[in-house]
Amino acid sequence: MQKTLKYIILLLLSSQVYAQEVLTLEDAVKIALENNYDIKIAKNNVKIDETNNSLANAGILPSLNATLNNNNSHLNTSQTQSDGSVKSADNAKNFNLVYGVSLDWTVFDGLKMFARKQQLATLEQQGKAQLQASILQKIGAVYTTYYDLVQQQQVMASIDSAIVISNQRVTTAQNRFTIGKASKLEVLNAQVDINSDKSLLLSQQEYYKNTKIKLNELLARSVLTEFKVVQEIDFEQNLNYDELKTTAANQNPQLQAQILSKKLANLNLKYVKGNRYPTVRLSSGYNFNRSEASLGFITQSSSQGFVYGVNATLPIFNGFLQNKNEKVAKYQVENATYLLEQQKVNLESQIASLFTSYQTNMELVKTEEDNVAIAKQNLDITLSKYKIGTITTIEFRTAQQNFIEAALRYSNAQYLTKLSEINLKELAGTLTLN
Repeated sequence: MQKTLKYIILLLLSSQVYAQEVLTLEDAVKIALENNYDIKIAKNNVKIDETNNSLANAGILPSLNATLNNNNSHLNTSQTQSDGSVKSADNAKNFNLVYGVSLDWTVFDGLKMFARKQQLATLEQQGKAQLQASILQKIGAVYTTYYDLVQQQQVMASIDSAIVISNQRVTTAQNRFTIGKASKLEVLNAQVDINSDKSLLLSQQEYYKNTKIKLNELLARSVLTEFKVVQEIDFEQNLNYDELKTTAANQNPQLQAQILSKKLANLNLKYVKGNRYPTVRLSSGYNFNRSEASLGFITQSSSQGFVYGVNATLPIFNGFLQNKNEKVAKYQVENATYLLEQQKVNLESQIASLFTSYQTNMELVKTEEDNVAIAKQNLDITLSKYKIGTITTIEFRTAQQNFIEAALRYSNAQYLTKLSEINLKELAGTLTLN
């Protein structure tokens, strides 16, 4: 990184900050991927989709059940026979036991089961796309917050350097006052300015600490964990608009999820149309049957054996609901198509806008780098003149403030450039640790 920036950053960062753990960007991203709750939830949602994507859930496989039916009764019974005789019994016992296994299998339902299986597979793919989107969003948030801290650290370094110079100014003014070459007013003005610089530093330190809390929250660890970040912002200087646009068309997770949403709408239409066709079910089983009765011609019986059958239903008329449902499904396909096209236009618009900002900020970085060098040179000359009393305190303070403002603009331009780069790579689906 440029010598000027290094000079600013290395000036008088507090020893307390240097004593803290250095958190690299790579470590921050790794911790976020392991700990972040939104990512954990998205991963579990993918596991749910994977579990649901099965032949059984689609209705393709048969069902096998064990059955048991045991009926008992104790009745006061009276029976009149065909010859006129009457038989009766008090507390007559009746017993019927049926048990066995049964198999039911829908072998044809208008191909709805296969459409359902494709829907489950598509939902699994969509879940993975949403997981990728969640990961990219969280990595992007970590990147943004991390480099925000880097910028704030640079700002504090610039303010620290201003305080050092302000201290020199107070000392010089006090010495000049002691030997009678300056008024008390000059000393007081110098003290007011240094207090103003210290107040600015305190405000910046508060903002810095709150941003550290925010990053710790993203990393899902104790928000009071102490750390420091690196001192420089590196950014890629050769991003290509056409490459970003092409990559985003193939890899942007939100766009891929919308493509899968359109596929789901088409599969839903296919599923609804399946209701026009017959449904054929096979059933079979092996049953055991035993019964006993206190009265009657047969007091005891038993049977066992294989049972089977076929059931077929064909919808003929359901109050025009089928036509209505197909119309609704077709409208849903149209809406999914419109949303997909809208997503494409929106994505291209975001990339174009961010790339314009990226190019502008790149130019600002170069301009502000030159300004910092000029302002630093001007401050050095002004400080030398102030020490020998050839310029006023107002001129000195102006030069000092010009240097601070130039340093802050330079740091901010670098941060905005990095922010544009992060957002562009996130949209393209290529945000990595590089």
